[in-house]
Amino acid sequence: MFKNLDPLLHSQLRLAVVSLLMAVEEAEFIYLKEKTGSTSGNLSVQISKLKEAGYIEVEKSFRDNFPLTTCKITNKGRKAFEDYVNALEGYIRQKE
Repeated sequence: MFKNLDPLLHSQLRLAVVSLLMAVEEAEFIYLKEKTGSTSGNLSVQISKLKEAGYIEVEKSFRDNFPLTTCKITNKGRKAFEDYVNALEGYIRQKE
């Protein structure tokens, strides 16, 4: 039986952001932008959606008078990512 895939993580950019955040303690917006190849506007929208779902925390501050946005995955986000990966593995195992 196939498990439902989390529609929030099924977006390529949101999945990329969460995947990156799984590997680091926290990441700055510019890092996520560079790694995903996204535009600032699109990345900002997708980060907001992940924040609203409680998958990430977003901290806004300043560094040398410039805005700094830092993202960090939450426990809920980690669990959602792990469930998503497990569901995908279930799809793959169906072939075996």
